[in-house]
Amino acid sequence: MKKLSFLLFGLVLLLAACGGGGEKSTDSTDTGTDTKTEEAKSFKVGITQIVEHPSLDAATDGFKKALEDAGLEVEFVEENAQNDQSMNTTIAQNLVNEGVDLIFANSTPSAQAVKGATSDIPIIFTSVTDAVGAELIDSMEAPGANVTGTVDLHPDTISNTVNFLKDELGAKKVGTVYNTGEQNSVAQIEQIKTLLEEAGLELVEAAVSTSAEVKQATESLIGKVDSLYIITDNTVVSALESVVDVANAQKLPLMVGELDSVARGGLGAYGFEYYDIGYEAGQMAVKILNGEATPSEIPSAYPANLKLLINKATADNLGLEIKDTWNAEFSK
Repeated sequence: MKKLSFLLFGLVLLLAACGGGGEKSTDSTDTGTDTKTEEAKSFKVGITQIVEHPSLDAATDGFKKALEDAGLEVEFVEENAQNDQSMNTTIAQNLVNEGVDLIFANSTPSAQAVKGATSDIPIIFTSVTDAVGAELIDSMEAPGANVTGTVDLHPDTISNTVNFLKDELGAKKVGTVYNTGEQNSVAQIEQIKTLLEEAGLELVEAAVSTSAEVKQATESLIGKVDSLYIITDNTVVSALESVVDVANAQKLPLMVGELDSVARGGLGAYGFEYYDIGYEAGQMAVKILNGEATPSEIPSAYPANLKLLINKATADNLGLEIKDTWNAEFSK
């Protein structure tokens, strides 16, 4: 009997120990769940830029700042093609192979290359003049597919510039230099030619394929034109100082396509800050990375806040009177 009582007592102790151990394990598990915090998700973002020049560089800075302001943890894989089309294509494929979460394409050639390389990875572009004509999107309102972004041509930029050339500078024959291989440039030149003809002016063109040809092409216009108009052509803008030198030496007023080129010596431009369109492109990227929208659900955007900027030193060199009616701002 004593033996049986001892066995029963031992069994009770064993069960109590097991029960206590199980309860302790549950408490530990619950506590662990309560204190565990979800790790912040990080992203890998590819950046491809066709060439280095102040406007494109500013757009890239704006894009990065938007992601930083959103508090995203991002590793950037950044490449620059240095205006080499074969390198541009290689960069696009490398970014796809890298398995990035999103690609920021800064320029029309960059965007076209990455679109040709992937239909799966989201693509955000900027510094693109005619996104529909470049076959990057279906329309500004409904981009479609995996691509959207911000364009760098306000609808009124070219018409305002043509009017300024005619009404304020008295131009008759306007010279331009551009790369016929850049689709964004061809689209602008066609629009400029139409507007100049409607205004009774003539466009005289000089074509280049590399930045090394820009100075000679500009010099070929001497004696044929009374003014110059350089659009947002990546090849020419990357060598803009060559154009400025010729314009200054010949006392030719030089209108340019964006504000950074005014600071570099152009007489004036109707434009906007490239940093701003880069930042807006970055805000689009934030929505995509956070899973709030897909590229097809985000309309592409035109730049806002168009303004006239005049380089006073250049105007003084030309002996040009700056009129109050221009409502212009002045470069530093």
